[in-house]
Amino acid sequence: MLRKYCDINAVEVRHVIYEDHSAKTFNRPQWKKLLADLKKHKNKTDLLLFTKWDRFSRNAGDAYQMISMLRKLGVEPQAIEQPLDLSIPENKMMLAFYLAAPEVENDRRALNTFHGMRRARKEGRYMGIALIGYINRVKEDGTKYIAFDQPEASILKWAFGELSKGIFNTEQVLHMAKEKGLKAGKNHFWRAIRNPLYCGKKVPKYKD
Repeated sequence: MLRKYCDINAVEVRHVIYEDHSAKTFNRPQWKKLLADLKKHKNKTDLLLFTKWDRFSRNAGDAYQMISMLRKLGVEPQAIEQPLDLSIPENKMMLAFYLAAPEVENDRRALNTFHGMRRARKEGRYMGIALIGYINRVKEDGTKYIAFDQPEASILKWAFGELSKGIFNTEQVLHMAKEKGLKAGKNHFWRAIRNPLYCGKKVPKYKD
């Protein structure tokens, strides 16, 4: 689409950038390379083209700073699907909308995800891949939950009991647990016995 735009408008393409990083920040590998190239060859590039402003940035504050920096290098950023002549003061209002809309969308999505996870935890559901001794399950209505994964669950419970007695060290308890049928490796076992979720720690309080 960008190449076609350049052909129609007789724009000479100096360089094409491919990037799959989020536009939340300008801390993107290809963007850093491009910026370094523009600084090295100042005033050799007139236009920086992209399809929409949310491809340029999804953070209004950062975007304004970057636009200012690009202009000092003699480069005019422009979205071919949302063209704006920024020499016209009123167009800055439209730019503010184009930049703020995706940022608001990002924040709303993050908030919905956060509240969704909080709600799931309040309902007693564990988020993510089940820990050793548990297994992920799905109810008929699609609700996800974790259940005991036997015999691993009973063996791990036994291992916690042995460790609490202080008679055997962790290596010895792991060896005995493996003889009983525990499939967890050394690293997994060490992480498990240090995981506060096994002793019923609750998530930090948030509002209600």
